[in-house]
Amino acid sequence: MIKSYKLRRHITNAIVYVILAVSGILWVSPLVWMVLHSFRADTRVLSVPYIIPPEYTLDNYIELFTKASEGMNFPLWFMNTLIVAIFSCILSTLAVLMVSYSFSRLRFKSRKKFINVGMILGMFPGFMTMIAIYYLLKAMNLTQSLVALVICYSAGAGLGYQISKGFFDTIPRALDEAATIDGATRNQIFWKIILPMSKPIVVYTVLTAFIGPWTDFILAKIIMGTETDMYTVAIGLQKMASATNANEYFTRFLAGSVIVAVPITLLFLKLQNYYVEGVTAGGVKG
Repeated sequence: MIKSYKLRRHITNAIVYVILAVSGILWVSPLVWMVLHSFRADTRVLSVPYIIPPEYTLDNYIELFTKASEGMNFPLWFMNTLIVAIFSCILSTLAVLMVSYSFSRLRFKSRKKFINVGMILGMFPGFMTMIAIYYLLKAMNLTQSLVALVICYSAGAGLGYQISKGFFDTIPRALDEAATIDGATRNQIFWKIILPMSKPIVVYTVLTAFIGPWTDFILAKIIMGTETDMYTVAIGLQKMASATNANEYFTRFLAGSVIVAVPITLLFLKLQNYYVEGVTAGGVKG
């Protein structure tokens, strides 16, 4: 009986491992293909008859930064994206943490109503408001500018308070009470006591606030229109891969895609422990 049970368990585990291995290969193979072909020497052909390139070169990466022509300026796009992502990340992180702390620690009139309204608004997809946002920005003469993107990415960030609030709920309120008795204000408690103890959720918030602007395409495309000097890398790479430019820029498009993915990948690998801890701790209490 025991041997039969162990045999079934081994067979089940083997099937599960095979399924996971096949799924992992299917998931990783497009990324491996992209990296390999970003180094291929044949730059003019979009559809190639081989999976593994026969010749490799660094020219695709070099030309991406050195052959910046009018309408195809990857270094400028990269800098635009970095500026927008950094400022949006800072403002969004501050907004999320402050709103989360307020809902977690403060008790004020209509608190529950504000929490419920925030949750309801967060259920609506962001693209539903993109046209309205565009016309509001146009009325303020802010379209086709990096400032507009920073405003759009950070203005509603406070609605993403749920995970951070759950994390702050796990911190004992006795710390706040002890600090209050010692004469600390709410502002001092937040900056000097709560935040230093909340490194996991701060890292989680920073990562999510940075990834959004770094990878967004739809909103940036609507706001920037045809102003190529204000493009972000997502819009620029889409232009490189378009039907009119793909045959000339396809390998540079692949190289740009790899370069864009590297900062996020390294950042996540470096901080993944804090990221997981922040998510799991934030989901304990709502």
